[in-house]
Amino acid sequence: MTVSRRDFIRGGVGSAVIAGTGTAASPATSQNAAPASFALADRMPEIPVDKMTTEQKKAADEFLAERKVPIFGPFVPLLRSPEVMQRARAMGDYLRYKSVLPPALNEFAILITARRWSQNYIWAVHQPIAVKAGVKTEITQALAEGRRPEGMSADEELVYEFSTELHQNQSVSDSTYGRAVARLGEQGVIDLIGVNGYYTLLAMVLNTTRTAVPKNTQTLAPFPR
Repeated sequence: MTVSRRDFIRGGVGSAVIAGTGTAASPATSQNAAPASFALADRMPEIPVDKMTTEQKKAADEFLAERKVPIFGPFVPLLRSPEVMQRARAMGDYLRYKSVLPPALNEFAILITARRWSQNYIWAVHQPIAVKAGVKTEITQALAEGRRPEGMSADEELVYEFSTELHQNQSVSDSTYGRAVARLGEQGVIDLIGVNGYYTLLAMVLNTTRTAVPKNTQTLAPFPR
């Protein structure tokens, strides 16, 4: 039986939220050892259905129809602006399920972004998906600890360098850009930029609103500031 990209990723999300990773915790990643700021109350919890505006109800219903699950995670606070939530959901539908990037590289870029923002919800959900897609657990562990992973494939190294330069320098060098176009094509480069940017948006939303991290999942220790 052929498994679609969407079914593969959705299945990974379910296991991530319910079962966690099953890997041992380290000083940089621990079970529910979220930064202190994330232990505070959720600033924008779920809106009771009877408190939703007409626009919010419509957006929530459309989300359910498209994703086959009720709104969750970053979409809960985003529902405060239904149009933004719907457009974010649509962009995520492409970047998660239809991107020209292979799932492993796509998920690797998501983890790089999650670590850049110390974003526990994104990390908790996507680390198991990345491993299921083929990213080595030790590579995700190195990312969690803020280290450059060893043993990356040539494609993973390219995604790591491209994404890291993009986040750190707000641009990408000619050398890295040229390698990315040669390997991924121009559409692949735009998709890679898109996934970094999209998950940066979600990280900003989740960090600001302090959305609760799924229970029994691996979380990140904050970088010293």
